[in-house]
Amino acid sequence: MISRFGKRFGSDKGLYPVKPGIVGALDVGSTKVACFIARADGTRVPGQRNLRVLGIGHQVSRGVRAGTIVDMDGAEEAIRAAVEQAERMAGLTLRDAVIGIACGQPSSKTIKVEVSIAGHEVGEQDLRHAHQYGREQIPFGDREVIHCAPGSYSIDGSRGIRDPRGMYGERLGVSMHLVTAAQSPIRNLETCVERCHLDVAGKVAVPYASGLATLVADEMDLGVTVLDMGGGTTSISVFFDGSLILADVLPVGGNHITTDLARGLSTTLSHAERMKTLYGSALSSPHDGQEMMAVPHIGEDDPDAVSHLPRSVLTGIIQPRLEETFELVRDRLQDSGLESIAGRRVVLTGGASQLNGAREIAARILSKQVRLGRPVRLSGLAEATGGGAFSTCAGLALWAANRPSEMFGDGDAEDDIPRQAYGTYGLAGITRWFRENF
Repeated sequence: MISRFGKRFGSDKGLYPVKPGIVGALDVGSTKVACFIARADGTRVPGQRNLRVLGIGHQVSRGVRAGTIVDMDGAEEAIRAAVEQAERMAGLTLRDAVIGIACGQPSSKTIKVEVSIAGHEVGEQDLRHAHQYGREQIPFGDREVIHCAPGSYSIDGSRGIRDPRGMYGERLGVSMHLVTAAQSPIRNLETCVERCHLDVAGKVAVPYASGLATLVADEMDLGVTVLDMGGGTTSISVFFDGSLILADVLPVGGNHITTDLARGLSTTLSHAERMKTLYGSALSSPHDGQEMMAVPHIGEDDPDAVSHLPRSVLTGIIQPRLEETFELVRDRLQDSGLESIAGRRVVLTGGASQLNGAREIAARILSKQVRLGRPVRLSGLAEATGGGAFSTCAGLALWAANRPSEMFGDGDAEDDIPRQAYGTYGLAGITRWFRENF
């Protein structure tokens, strides 16, 4: 296998060709960098490709803070190591990968437009005209459109139409859902990936990817909120009627709990992370005051310079931070006006969601039913990599394999006209596209 630190192109390019159906996914997070190499190996349900993971690589992240690149060299080194590890396991060289976008303050909005169809039958050209008119209404500014997909159509005020072709009316309306993010942080991430000799095959908002990986079809249809609690960010996504209707990212995550512990206990970040993982809980128990922990002092060389504190001290630090995080989530949902549409179900995923008591705190603050989510519809994942910490990377791989139709993406609004003008956002659109093309 050619090392990613060495030569990748030129005369070596044909030595390790990527097989058809191979997809790469790269999640550059604040805590870890994860890379999946997967291959489609048939269908599990009609119209939906099942993926088998061939190679997995993950490394401790460097140079990334709150999902944003702050040190290009450090981030590049971590990306190279994770991709090379996945390549060695898969036995092939990855040429391109779909990347997750949590930087640039991703946000979503819905734009509704109407065009005249003069009473004739709705055809493909009318849909193209409606989409083009909708694109012209998008206020780009200094933000890049990551996703843009038609949600539903209307004809003369009759709403909720999935496919208007063949119908008659005077005015055709389309509701378009946009996910945008600031251009500069995205460009920095792309540059960092390209410096690792990888092409960017696509960009997917992290909230969307987490939902694709962890949700079942009924949840997407009935309404559900997905919270992906990473190291530096907590992403929020709301799905309804098979489509993504809200995407948002909060700059707070598991690393903030670690920092709170390090400051509150006057210990190192590494030991604070260890205590959080082994003993941390957001729920108190009757024995917390009796169970003592040795906490080494920061900067002390003497191994005997430790404090002995009860476990209840950890709970007293962890619980307020988690409560604050879920209160921020609750406020964002209320401000969006979609809290009722999101239903009474929450799927909690991400590495920080594994903390004991996070599920119970979320249920109390959000007043919803909460379950822990893990990647589904992927085979070949070991137990260590099949948990919520790898949901984003799994969702990126699923998106890369199924490629749901969007009105445009990757900065090319002219040529990227949807393969199916009625393609919807989410699992329903993916399923429909494969049912009709395979």
